[in-house]
Amino acid sequence: MKRPSDHPPVAAPRVGVMLVNLGTPQAPTASAVRTYLAEFLSDRRVVEIPRAVWLPILHGIILRTRPAKSAHAYAQVWTKDGSPLAAITQAQAQDLQVRMGDGVMVDWAMRYGAPSIPDVLARMKAAGCERILVAPLYPQYSGATTASVIDRLGEGLGAMRWQPAIRTLPPYYDDPAHVEALRADLSAQLQALAFVPQVLLLSFHGMPERTLNLGDPYHCQCRKTARLLSEALAGEFPGLKVETSFQSRFGRAKWLEPSTEDTLARLAHEGVGRVAIAAPGFSADCVETLEELAIRGREVFEEVGGKDYAVLECLNAGADGMGMLEALVRRELMGWV
Repeated sequence: MKRPSDHPPVAAPRVGVMLVNLGTPQAPTASAVRTYLAEFLSDRRVVEIPRAVWLPILHGIILRTRPAKSAHAYAQVWTKDGSPLAAITQAQAQDLQVRMGDGVMVDWAMRYGAPSIPDVLARMKAAGCERILVAPLYPQYSGATTASVIDRLGEGLGAMRWQPAIRTLPPYYDDPAHVEALRADLSAQLQALAFVPQVLLLSFHGMPERTLNLGDPYHCQCRKTARLLSEALAGEFPGLKVETSFQSRFGRAKWLEPSTEDTLARLAHEGVGRVAIAAPGFSADCVETLEELAIRGREVFEEVGGKDYAVLECLNAGADGMGMLEALVRRELMGWV
């Protein structure tokens, strides 16, 4: 049937994939960081303190003091392409687009900051995407990360009259493709080091301990990733001890333990002089890996007597990580593509 001449333009139907990561300020400045933190720390999924208690603390103390400190951290890792997290997520989307071909539209968004999930959702719908797979790039599920992405997705859908069909990528913390990608990538990096590490420390982003007690599966999923990865590396590195820790503590509440800084200090106190550290809960390098682990972590380790220290890269847009991501996406698109 021929479309009437006065019919409004409609894009041809397409399938889309939206990669989503946490977010980043738009510049390594106190002002940009303040804007970013205001959105991030206002999320009820991230801070579960009652609003009447939390908002005066956030606006009266944290947003007055923390932005300058955080801006300094971002400035130490900022690149000519801008934020490392944004640049890497964009590179992942571009590589996945090549792998998927013209039959699928691949785009990317940030949960906090730009490009926002609602904006990218609207852009993909306008381009004809009537079916969209939303892929949060968090291997382990947490209410503060994966669920928050879905919340924001719902807000975007709520503003649309003609909504696309939606699928979401499940957590892939124990997926064989993920474990194998980590094994292959970290194995190559370990072999390329100028020293032989005694300990490989697997550092995951921390969460308040109460989230575990309330039923969040994040801690258990991190532990399982660590166990499976340790087992996968054991054959190639039989003398390598693998430990697990949690970084990025914030505030006075009790957080998941052991902390990464405490673990690095303990290892050095115990006479461990050679440590490599990896962050298998991060899909892309960011301020938490490039500044917190690579700079501050080194300072902690060396101040207590540690000698050789290396932070291994995340999967990023490397061949192992992209092969895994393509496999996961193709699996979830079955029946659509």
